Amino acid sequence: MYIKRALESVVHRYSEHFKVVVVTGPRQVGKTTMLRHLMEEDATSGIERAYVSLDNTAILQTAKEDPALFLQRYRPPVLIDEIQKAPELLPYIKEIVDSTGLTGTVWLTGSQPFHLMKEVSESLAGRVGVIEMLGLSGAEIAGVESEPFSPGQDYFVRRVGMSRPYDVVEAYERICAGSLPGIRALPDDLRPSGYESYLDTYIMRDIRDLSQIGDELKFRRFMTACAALTSKPVVYAELARIADIDEKTAKTWLSLLVSSYIVKVVEPYANNLLKRLSKQPIMHFLDTGLAAYLTGWTSPRALEAGAMSGQIFESYVFGEVYKSYLNAGRRAPLHFFRNNDKKEIDLLLESDGTLYPIEVKKTASPSKKDARNLGVLDPVASDDVPAALSSLKRTIGMGAIICMAQDTFPVSERAWAFPVWAV
Repeated sequence: MYIKRALESVVHRYSEHFKVVVVTGPRQVGKTTMLRHLMEEDATSGIERAYVSLDNTAILQTAKEDPALFLQRYRPPVLIDEIQKAPELLPYIKEIVDSTGLTGTVWLTGSQPFHLMKEVSESLAGRVGVIEMLGLSGAEIAGVESEPFSPGQDYFVRRVGMSRPYDVVEAYERICAGSLPGIRALPDDLRPSGYESYLDTYIMRDIRDLSQIGDELKFRRFMTACAALTSKPVVYAELARIADIDEKTAKTWLSLLVSSYIVKVVEPYANNLLKRLSKQPIMHFLDTGLAAYLTGWTSPRALEAGAMSGQIFESYVFGEVYKSYLNAGRRAPLHFFRNNDKKEIDLLLESDGTLYPIEVKKTASPSKKDARNLGVLDPVASDDVPAALSSLKRTIGMGAIICMAQDTFPVSERAWAFPVWAV
């Protein structure tokens, strides 16, 4: 059964304003399924769009060796799948869309943005709208409207009113099931096989095509180390030690995981009005089901009670907040805060000169103590900021404690409790 994706409206809007629309993201998140669904809807209005996949060897050969002939066979309007396999097409696509002047006639998908983005930016500058797509969000699974996470009483009350509550048992069932539509649809006992196939058929193949990885077992061990350290600071020495590689290789391999949307590295918030800040980024596995599989957790109940319970919950919450922005076609303005006194804020959302602090707590009964670290941001909002540093001054907005509560309510004058099921 097709699950309506939040990005459908973004694709339509981009198609009204850009000559070429590119949807990028990891394999099996539903890029092609969504676009083909939109093609079927358009067909009922008389708009016929051709579809072609560059996964077909014979078709790919034509695309690479004779791009002009290829685009005669598959004339716009067209959806071309896996465009990163044939960047030779891009200059010819540019000629065609420039000659017609029409918007939205060429849709492209790509699973390897590390190559694709450079080619797109060079060949289609000013003509292309790029959309990033990840796996299913909680809102999409629930069939409710998606909107960017925006801390404030009106947002909190509205989201809780339109969302279906779930408890901690279901939360960890969702965490273990992950966000890839095909794997989520499998029976529980077959999901490990689904993830193993995903690793072997897609990730390992794609990474192998892009980088000379001499030892695939070490790379698999490196991925597992990243999964085990999800929501933790990036320490290359530790990753290198676990995978038995050097630190330079660890940096290269992490960049591959980031570029292929497996891992998101979040940078620390920096402001010269705040002292003694940590400079280490943290990393989040974007599909918690894959992280759980790599680290050997197949039972949701065991995971919820186990050593990774808190950190994988934090990555799950991060993913939901992050996707709420991507699914609106917007950049996610997310950081975190940590100083050398070990005071932390799990997420910082910065928008229009305002900082919104967000804590993640696996509790159903958050209290004022869960907001105790939010005051570390006060120096950036102080009236005592010197005039020479006024550009660094920020407003501190409403904070949020994202948790397992069954409603939203204020926990202090600084923050409200907000359930993860309503993001």
